[in-house]
Amino acid sequence: MTEDAPQAGRYDPAAVEDRWYRFWEDGGYFHEEPDAPGEPFSIVIPPPNVTGVLHMGHALDNTFQDLITRLRRMQGRKVLWLPGTDHAGIATQNVVERKLKKEGMRRADLGRERFLEKVWEWKEEHGSTIVRQLRRLGASCDWSRERFTMDEGLSRAVVEVFCRLHEKGLIYRGEYLVNWCPRCATALTIEEAIHKDVAGAMYSIRYPVKGEPGRHVTVATTRPETLLGDTAVAVHPEDVRYRDLVGRTVVLPFVGREIPVVADAFVDRAFGTGCLKITPGHDPNDFELGQRHGLARVNVLRADGTINENGGEFQGLDRFEARERVVQRLQEEGLYAGRQDHVHPVAHCQRCGTILEPWLSTQWFVRMKPLAGPAMAAVREGRVRFTPERWEHVYFQWMEGIRDWCISRQLWWGHRIPAWHCRSHGCGGITVARSTPSACARCGGGDLEQDPDVLDTWFSSWLWPFSTMGWPGDTADLRTFYPTRTLVTGPDIIFFWVARMIMAGIEFTGQAPFDTVYLHGMVKDDQGRIMSKSLGNGIDPIEMIERYSADALRFSLVMLTAEGQDARLAVEKFEMGRNFTNKLWNASRFVLGRLEGCPGPLAAPRPGEGLLEEDRWILSRLHRSVALVTDRFERYRFNEGLHLLHAFVWHDLCDWYIEAVKPRLAGGEPGQARSAGATLAHVLDVALRLLHPVTPFVTEEVWQRLRPYTGDLATALIVAAWPRSDAAWVDDALETDMARVQELIRGVRNVRKRYELAPGAGLDLVVSARDAAVARAVSARAGLLERMAGLARLEVGTGLARPRASAAIVLGDAAGYVPLAGVIDVAAERRRLEARAGEERAHRDRIAAKLAEPRFVERAPAAVVERERAGLARSEEALASLAAAIEELG
Repeated sequence: MTEDAPQAGRYDPAAVEDRWYRFWEDGGYFHEEPDAPGEPFSIVIPPPNVTGVLHMGHALDNTFQDLITRLRRMQGRKVLWLPGTDHAGIATQNVVERKLKKEGMRRADLGRERFLEKVWEWKEEHGSTIVRQLRRLGASCDWSRERFTMDEGLSRAVVEVFCRLHEKGLIYRGEYLVNWCPRCATALTIEEAIHKDVAGAMYSIRYPVKGEPGRHVTVATTRPETLLGDTAVAVHPEDVRYRDLVGRTVVLPFVGREIPVVADAFVDRAFGTGCLKITPGHDPNDFELGQRHGLARVNVLRADGTINENGGEFQGLDRFEARERVVQRLQEEGLYAGRQDHVHPVAHCQRCGTILEPWLSTQWFVRMKPLAGPAMAAVREGRVRFTPERWEHVYFQWMEGIRDWCISRQLWWGHRIPAWHCRSHGCGGITVARSTPSACARCGGGDLEQDPDVLDTWFSSWLWPFSTMGWPGDTADLRTFYPTRTLVTGPDIIFFWVARMIMAGIEFTGQAPFDTVYLHGMVKDDQGRIMSKSLGNGIDPIEMIERYSADALRFSLVMLTAEGQDARLAVEKFEMGRNFTNKLWNASRFVLGRLEGCPGPLAAPRPGEGLLEEDRWILSRLHRSVALVTDRFERYRFNEGLHLLHAFVWHDLCDWYIEAVKPRLAGGEPGQARSAGATLAHVLDVALRLLHPVTPFVTEEVWQRLRPYTGDLATALIVAAWPRSDAAWVDDALETDMARVQELIRGVRNVRKRYELAPGAGLDLVVSARDAAVARAVSARAGLLERMAGLARLEVGTGLARPRASAAIVLGDAAGYVPLAGVIDVAAERRRLEARAGEERAHRDRIAAKLAEPRFVERAPAAVVERERAGLARSEEALASLAAAIEELG
């Protein structure tokens, strides 16, 4: 224990957590050298955005990572948890641009170089916020290896990967439709487009048939302004209604352009009129249909979302203003055929929420199919395993339909594309190089300009597991810690990140970057809604740390998150973590107080050393718990493991064993007091080790205080050995016998509570056992049963009759009866219960009548009906309990 540790008293999480984190970090407990002994175990943090602050999703994700890291460290592995942050291209650029706007400046006013200086200045000032917050959470990362995706080494890896893929023909530049954000002025991938249902309209428009006055074809669209870019109308080849029009032309309103009618099986004859307007420059399906028919691509939008010179009279209008104006002009020209309300999904920018446009532009792409094949094989062959396994189906589904990845972004902040355009007259060559070239690769000219675009943020992130360890160099870290072992993340970035990392790892290192992907659930509020700023339902983890402690936050998150299931959180749910740490602290204070009279170190108990039954019982429960908790933690069933651990510490240790040995510790025979103390010290030591990965701070604090009595040679709990279960200690029969006595004690306590009897009021207990063996087992523990149940008299036998007016405690192989005559006024109690039953029955009947009314069930909101049904079920349960209570009074 450090010298400045406070004396045992009220637990002060803030002082304890800060002190122990500094102790661990300053002592180098988070760091391992590549040549240190032990089997390597490495994990890389999903790098949070440098703009970010810790939210509850981060807290959950990093709690699981820290749990795994601390577990493996205690198991003797050579552990590296590598931290870092992502430069977050669009997000960071937007933050700095907003800051400049407040200062009356724009990015263009500064120019590229000066703007980038401003971004770096912002990063240095604000970029470490989330790192500080991760420390408060207790993350045991090796901060000496912290990385940033724009670091020099990682930037070198990005350039190397771009050049290698380009040399293999897997990177190309071309004109394609991309998701374009007019606000951010950049292209986005499909995965970065968030689809939201929008209440819009379906507009019907008439296109005059060329050479046939009075005849029209009618098309429908949700975006009338895009008709300015139409280059065809398509019909189904088997649609007899329009067979005579195929090969002819129709006239585009306003523009006057003649466009062909083409036949294509893509058209759904049953939808609308069966005629489909084709806009290859503004719709992905139309783009592909246009390629099949050799149609021109006409772009009618500028980068800022206004109509360009191809829009004729609508040039300069905002796209939504143009929509209204086009509809108005169609009405004036008699070409408007009406509208219908139409709710449909519309893509929005993930970052700023702007409605995206499918926009024709020249971008850089990665051919993904050649990379996807080996990555799918890695999962099929078991070299990469998903937990829960069901996510493998989602992974394969996306990989099998994978599209080329648009990797260029029209931003200034990010990794600039390592390609130079030749400006020599008539050349137009592009030179891709690892460093600035002196001459064009095509013509040899020296007038070169680097491509202005930067790479998608995910282009650096997909290299994270190996670029952070020094690739493409041959480093000791890379040789020792790559591949990593476990990736912990949420299912929302399987496509953005997980799949791409597997592809990159195999392509550039020959090995998958990890062998296990643990996908935890999403964090939601207690109503099942995703936490968001717009809903105002977020919970700040730092506030929860300050209110309850980091251990309480971590404990509650793990307890509430079952494997692969979403976590439903509310502020009050973090009280469970605070209550547990307080229980552990108070129990530990009691143990340490009793051990003060036992000079240490105390030898750990050994089988066959004359231990009393309660000692052998708690040691049996301890070793069973070690086996079960270790198994659950190693299989990523953290929630199950912690529930088992909670039950052992709270109930087995605190509620039962400590209570059972108090007389021995308070003034019993010295040898028995020392035996009880040695057992208590050992059990508490092992429990602290099991709890440490989840609640590291309070366990380190208590363990350091306990260490003089255990004599452990480890300098800190963070590196103490993980417990091993010894089957020799596990005694099934003893646990069964003790469980029976515990049920009887609980039953007597429930009777006291139900009838509001004073704790000191002596009660009688009659135990009727199924057979003599069970009776002997109960009688052998009569002293414990009498003391902990507060009994005045205990009678144990077989075939004993139930006393009149008694409360029953039903067990599998015995029954206990607590006589109530003379303890309570039986007649008055029966009258009270019967009156309550009458009131409850009337309440039940009112709910049942309401639910029997068809109009109520059909017209009331579903939530209201469900609430009434739940109330009916509760009322039925209450009536059953009252009936049982009345019956036991005789």
